[in-house]
Amino acid sequence: MAGALGEATTRLYDKMPQMVVVQRLEAALRRVVSGEVRFDAGARAAYSADASNYRQVPIGVLLPRSAEDIVAATALCRENGVPILARGGGTSLCGQSVNVALVIDCSKYLDRVLSIDADQRLACVEPGAVCDVLRDAAELHGLTFAPDPATHSRCTLGGMIGNNSCGPHSVMAGKTVENIERLEVLTYDGARFWCGPTSPDAFDRIVGGGGRRAQIYSGLKKLAEKYGDLIREKFPKIKRRVSGYNLDQLLPENGFNVARALVGSEGTCALTLAAEARLVKSPPERVLSIIAFDDVCAAGDAVPRMLAAGPIACEGLDERIIGGLRERRLRLEDIALLPPGKAWLMVEFGGETRAEAIAKA
Repeated sequence: MAGALGEATTRLYDKMPQMVVVQRLEAALRRVVSGEVRFDAGARAAYSADASNYRQVPIGVLLPRSAEDIVAATALCRENGVPILARGGGTSLCGQSVNVALVIDCSKYLDRVLSIDADQRLACVEPGAVCDVLRDAAELHGLTFAPDPATHSRCTLGGMIGNNSCGPHSVMAGKTVENIERLEVLTYDGARFWCGPTSPDAFDRIVGGGGRRAQIYSGLKKLAEKYGDLIREKFPKIKRRVSGYNLDQLLPENGFNVARALVGSEGTCALTLAAEARLVKSPPERVLSIIAFDDVCAAGDAVPRMLAAGPIACEGLDERIIGGLRERRLRLEDIALLPPGKAWLMVEFGGETRAEAIAKA
């Protein structure tokens, strides 16, 4: 389970009668934020679970209406020694979005695609923006945001950044970490700044400016210098390395990219207030090939050959998944379209024309 931001601090919440701290925090939040403050039993019960098997009842819930609400709430939590936990769509499968903390849910109000620069292929979004909302907005310009986990119709960009999400179309342009250019972040101790790739000159300016941001950048630089050789040698060279911290993004050859180093940190280092995402060209024509296999192992063995053909998406299913749907008599018409087999690969190809896409398939 992901740790809540602020858990490592000496918490007033642990030292004083907990009810006193909770009541004081709730009253202070109601005074200073414009968003919804929910400390009732119903809200706490609703936010105690996500898509995983974990259950952790939160201290309270905040639905912020602005980034300033998040800043103010973080300051109050810091004063009271209360941890905070950012939550998106609650689609996490490993308990990342539940904890005994003030849960900050951005999905109700901070859910906008703020801008799309089609020429630069960039989008600026709030953390509660749903993946499909961004993808639909990008498609108006012939572009797309490549990562699309199975929950793309409801997962948020903030959650995808926290988890370093993938999805079948990440084959086309990489995981979330490869598709984030910059982040506006907030640390538990109140530092708020934009981060991204950092040239040597930019690093010197940041450090020369002093303050908490300079301390953070200096510390990260020392970390990269101390462990750089080990990171280069030991980090797995696999496409879907999503566990652990992306320390390789702090290496000079990767542009000392603090934003991408934060992707996948599951809210343990900072909260995302806004994100600048990279968009890629969306193929106007697409075709889907479905290949059947005798078992899931044979399907897995075939994946490298499929990827060598240059697909834009690849996904696998096996008989256990399809069998479960059959037992519940769900999607029977769709299942009937599958060729006979016990496992399947669905491989999508794209092109400028339908003929080009079919030729690739």
